[in-house]
Amino acid sequence: MSAWRNTLWGSSDGYHFCWADLSGDFILRARVRFMGRPADPQSSIGWRLHEAKDSAGAFLNACLFGDGSCTLEYGASSQSLSKQLVSPIKGADILQLERRGSCFIFSVAHYGTPFVSLSLENFELGDELRGGLFHCPKDPAVQEEILAGDVRVTRCPKPGYIPYTDYIGARLEILEVFTGKLLQVHGSAEQFEAPNWMPDGRTLIFNVSGNGPNKGLLRKFDLDTRKESPLNTGFAVKNNNDHVLSFDGRQLAISHHAAEDEGRSVIYKLPSSGGEPVRVTPRSPSYLHGWSPDSKWLVYTAGRSETPGGPLKYDIYKIPSSGGEEIRLTNSPGLSDGPEYSPDGKYIYFNSTRSGLMQLWRMREDGSEQVQHTDDGFNNWFAHPSPNGKWIVFLSFGQDVKPEEHPYYKQVYLRLMPAGGGKPCVIAYVFGGQGTINVPSWSPDGTRIAFVSNTA
Repeated sequence: MSAWRNTLWGSSDGYHFCWADLSGDFILRARVRFMGRPADPQSSIGWRLHEAKDSAGAFLNACLFGDGSCTLEYGASSQSLSKQLVSPIKGADILQLERRGSCFIFSVAHYGTPFVSLSLENFELGDELRGGLFHCPKDPAVQEEILAGDVRVTRCPKPGYIPYTDYIGARLEILEVFTGKLLQVHGSAEQFEAPNWMPDGRTLIFNVSGNGPNKGLLRKFDLDTRKESPLNTGFAVKNNNDHVLSFDGRQLAISHHAAEDEGRSVIYKLPSSGGEPVRVTPRSPSYLHGWSPDSKWLVYTAGRSETPGGPLKYDIYKIPSSGGEEIRLTNSPGLSDGPEYSPDGKYIYFNSTRSGLMQLWRMREDGSEQVQHTDDGFNNWFAHPSPNGKWIVFLSFGQDVKPEEHPYYKQVYLRLMPAGGGKPCVIAYVFGGQGTINVPSWSPDGTRIAFVSNTA
């Protein structure tokens, strides 16, 4: 971003603006607050947009004021009176401004809660814009301090993009779960997905999708050097984002689209250091999601026909990691997916549409005592228990997607809840979805998670 200084309240103010050139659709998000009490209730911080070639022309400000009010201000000229939309939320510390063509959406939240949004429709601001964070003290003679962190400028895919054909880039992010501290450690124009944390606490594994030369391969990422390197998976070079390390870190199980199975997903295992895969599931499609703590079992989602030649029904199965007969664990209407063992081996968490929206469930490791764990207005996917078994992190989509789908390039939340059930809280506001956190991604010490967000 570049920085400049201009006026917002007139010739006497001390307005500061840190900006980037923007075009197309985008999302601007930051965590902001005044340090101490602001000098004036009309002092403001937030996001500003204006035409790139005319800073005095049409504009839009997404503001947090010193009195706690959150407003979306807009007008045809910065020298004229602006109009306002006022959020019902006061004192928010997460500010997000999204552009979708001529629609602008201002979303605010207290960290830990979902967004509350305001929409401004049919506001023409031009395509070439300058947008960024601003601070405008009402009285420039009085010093104020502000804090702005977790700043993300997300460039969205172009309208009309074809899902699973057109891809945008990815960012690898590390979140300190219990402090909220967020750090981007890697970015690539090539889509990558689903980080696993290796036992050393310094290395991550992810798969590459997209349309680049590494599509279908697994890569290692060194957090100390911030460099990628290949992970040898032998003939398995069409891997999806269902790859999981055993609890002891010695083995890696993968889902590879096998030519001998007409390109359907098959589960294999290999040493975590790399090597030649050994097939585990005799049937396909099978999508891996978890190991048992003693490494004796794998749990997965599989599509199986109820009748010869009939449509596939997806349920949860387990199989000995050494191979053998699979055991069906769920048989309910709708889709059941995302199984993962608790660290004590007593339970398997999963998600299911059987009650309408996609919700989290828990069952005994033999498939008995299936109990619903969440019941809210979100579509909840992929429950990942913490290493100490006390917490679950999971992915939440809104109702803008079908319950049985978990697509790319949506606004989603990462949420945290007690493993035994309870009210979830938001721990990350993310543009992502498919590939963000499909597989176990807690750090070995249980303080951080790794996940993927997306930007063009």
